[in-house]
Parts: sequence; structure tokens; C-alpha cells
Amino acid sequence: MTERRAPQISSRKQPKQARSAELVATILEAATQVLTNEGAQRFTTARVAERAGVSVGSLYQYFPNKAAILFRLQSDEWQQTTEILHTIIEDARKTPIERLRALVHAFIRSECEEAPMRVALSDAAPLYRDAPEAQEAQASGDAVFQSFMHELLPNAGKRTRTLAGDLIGTTLTTVGKEFSERPRTPAEITAYAEAMADMFCAYITELAHRTPEKT
Repeated sequence: MTERRAPQISSRKQPKQARSAELVATILEAATQVLTNEGAQRFTTARVAERAGVSVGSLYQYFPNKAAILFRLQSDEWQQTTEILHTIIEDARKTPIERLRALVHAFIRSECEEAPMRVALSDAAPLYRDAPEAQEAQASGDAVFQSFMHELLPNAGKRTRTLAGDLIGTTLTTVGKEFSERPRTPAEITAYAEAMADMFCAYITELAHRTPEKT
């Protein structure tokens, strides 16, 4: 049996001139529209090129295949989320618990605001999730969150912090995705996020008072 090769998802070249940057932006905007309106199953480079009003050849100058376009959309989404994460986590004016609460609210709100795009990207994930670039991007985000867990639980052992981080991260992404599957009012989003934040904060507070395990 031959080993399955990871898809090529790196851009062929980076735009260096304003015109090239505008072309890439146009392609990505068209890709967003195609993905959101038609879904991952009907997403093709030909449809993206048609929506963007460019030739397929022009598209291939920057993206070798549809997986590369989808990964770029996912990367941009990850970058946006990471920037929000950094802003909240690095706010030294607030205690770690206050930052955790703010993080939950920001995440749930973001999930609801970007639900159609996120669902489509989740459906398309098998096209690029095994590529090294995707795994590196995911690992970078995980490292940021684990660093924050050290602030939340400075006296806990590594095993406890890792478990707590995995539990909070998995719950946020899984429950957030399910909650955002139908339209929500601002009041519903706030109430739901507050309830989740209460649950996580109580969990972290309980862990903080336990005797640290030996590592």
C-alpha cells in the first residue's frame, strides 16, 4: 500500500505588488462567497475563478489547488482568533480568571458571528488537515493556550494543567459549534457564554485549591 501524501497547501508565491495583492484578495473574497453559499462539496477552483472574474490560470499563480485556497481561508480565521486570544490573555489589568471569562465570551460570540463560514471550513477540513502547515498552525494556537493555563494554575502540576486546558478547549470548540448552528440573539449569546464561563471558572478555582500532584 502506498503512503498517502499530504496535499500541497502552501501558496505558489506571495504577492509583492499592490495589483497582485488585490488579485489575491479578490480570489479569497470570491472563495469565501463560494464556500459559504455552495458548501465544501461544490467548492472548486473553477467556481472561485468565475466568481472572482479571473482566469483559472491567474488563480493557479498563487494557489496550486482548492485545498490551498481553503487552507488560506482557515489560516486567516485562525490568525484572527489567535489575535483575539492574545489581546485577552495579555491584558495584565485583569486577573487570569477574569481573562478566562472574557475569552469564553469572545469565543462564543465569534462562533455565532462566523457560523456559516466555520461550518463550511469544518466540512472542508479533510482536504488540508493532514498537511504539515495545518498541524503547525494548530500547534501554535495550542501552545498559546497552554501558556495561559500556567497563569490560571501556577501551582498545579503539568498533568493537571494539560488536562484542564484540553477539557476547556475541547468543550469550547465542540459546544460552541453546536450552539452556533442556528441564529442566536445577542441576549442568548451573552447568557450562554456567561453560563459556560461560570462553569470553567468554578472548575479552575477548584483545581487551584487542590494539593498539586507530584510530577
